[in-house]
Amino acid sequence: MKTFRFASLVLVLSLILAACAPAATQAPTQPPAPEPSATPLPAPTAVPTEVPPQTIVDIAAADGRFTTLVAAVEAAGLVETLQGDGPFTVFAPTDDAFAKLPAGTVDALLADIPQLTNILLYHVVPGEYMAADVLAMPDAATALENQYVKFSLDGDKAMVNDALIVVTDVVASNGVIHVIDTVLLPPDKDIVETAAANENFTTLVAALEAAGLVETLQGEGPFTVFAPTDDAFAMLPAGTVEALLADIPALTDILLYHVAGENLPASKVLEMESIPTVQGEDITISQDMDKVMANNAQIIISNVFTSNGTIHVIDAVLLPPQDIVEVAVANGSFTTLAAALEAAGLVETLQGEGPFTVFAPTDDAFAKLPAGTVEALLADIPALTDILLYHVVPGEYMAADVVEMTSAETALGPYVKIAVDGDKVMVNDAQVVITDVQASNGVIHVIDTVLLPPDKDIVETAVADGRFTTLAAALEAAGLVETLQGEGPFTVFAPTDDAFAKLPAGTVEGLLADIPALTDILLYHVAAENLSADKVLEMKSIPTVQGKNIEITQDMDKVMANEAQIIITDIFTSNGTIHVIDAVLLPPQ
Repeated sequence: MKTFRFASLVLVLSLILAACAPAATQAPTQPPAPEPSATPLPAPTAVPTEVPPQTIVDIAAADGRFTTLVAAVEAAGLVETLQGDGPFTVFAPTDDAFAKLPAGTVDALLADIPQLTNILLYHVVPGEYMAADVLAMPDAATALENQYVKFSLDGDKAMVNDALIVVTDVVASNGVIHVIDTVLLPPDKDIVETAAANENFTTLVAALEAAGLVETLQGEGPFTVFAPTDDAFAMLPAGTVEALLADIPALTDILLYHVAGENLPASKVLEMESIPTVQGEDITISQDMDKVMANNAQIIISNVFTSNGTIHVIDAVLLPPQDIVEVAVANGSFTTLAAALEAAGLVETLQGEGPFTVFAPTDDAFAKLPAGTVEALLADIPALTDILLYHVVPGEYMAADVVEMTSAETALGPYVKIAVDGDKVMVNDAQVVITDVQASNGVIHVIDTVLLPPDKDIVETAVADGRFTTLAAALEAAGLVETLQGEGPFTVFAPTDDAFAKLPAGTVEGLLADIPALTDILLYHVAAENLSADKVLEMKSIPTVQGKNIEITQDMDKVMANEAQIIITDIFTSNGTIHVIDAVLLPPQ
């Protein structure tokens, strides 16, 4: 955009400079030399070479094209304001711009000082914004409270609202003037009136009326409304709108989730990552290339300014975040899970702050259990509660996090094992079929099989395995069976029969005859906490029940517990974890 100067201003400056210069119509003659006894001549007086700084009002008054504007500023008592320090940016309508208003408008405004003041303040932006700044801004706050003007480019034309900026960067001592060809009028319709006047919001307006929110959104505000179009409502599943119109609390909740209790033009929205709504939950703002998203809806038109706030048009209806239980109930594929949670008294827990990660079995997953199992569990609340808590992992782990894990500690205590098999992600023996179902207090991953927690403790698991007969006999001889069948949790680094066989001949028999020494060695294989392989790898040493530490090291792809290699990890039991080792650990002497 070219920057222009006022021709008349240049003329005025020229006249001022000319008036200050000494008069001369012909070449001056040399005066006669003074007599030596004459009184010395006074030193010549300095001639001013600079024009005193002019304020925005001074420049407008001197220009001659702003007589109506200057008269209006005087009538509204704003002269002193606009002669203040500022700085101000004034979008100054010319006399021709005022002349475009309907006949009698200027006279009516001069008789209505409050209205005139509002209109004039709507032309003033606090701060000094040159043309280059204006072109980089989508909007600016005016001196009229809670009112913004919108900037746009139409080809090579720069617009402020519907006015063309015809001259830019007229610099004053207290700001800058940009000349416009149309008077700017503040919005006279509120949010509801603006929406009702637009044929694309018939469903939204009908919903606001049904929910009794019209009067609210016609209040002083200010508000920001992310307004879904009729097409956005039409994208909802068939029957949704009708169902909401019959469920006023749910409808109200959804509508208030589209409303922020402050005036947020596009410039402010772009600075925010989330926006609190009147409903209570936040809208997430993100940018994808040249798209600005409110949750999963695109803002397709921004900065529809109204008398009590701003409308941004979106292409999808925003649904407030639901907690994990609400998401499951609303989905329709988790009726058995929802009934089980209610029976176990876990609904309130999973509606808490969390966050939680829930591996949620579908109705089809429950149907795969043996006949009568669900009914039996609903009659055995402690067992049902254990199974349900085994599907819950404290913390929020999205799919990208889960695939990096080998196990996860559940709310019940025992771990679930996580494995990636080709393009399949498995949790124990269940396949994850849907990931990242976001809730307000966590995330749901859908699985195709019900997870059953381990039903054997450490000792029972070792005995059933068949590779730990010497260990089992030693535990029995030392009287530690009952201990390792307790609640725990424990982690046992379990030497196989082959590991015991590597000891010098007669060692096992000698230990079975020396119970204190045997007990000391066995307890050196036990940690009094539940340590999955992931946790073991994070540790350099592990305290044992015996009192001395096991040193953990990694050698290439081998993980060592002292001099023993951990050859199998994460055998999860009802009261802890077993890691299999290939040598017996002897406590340091």
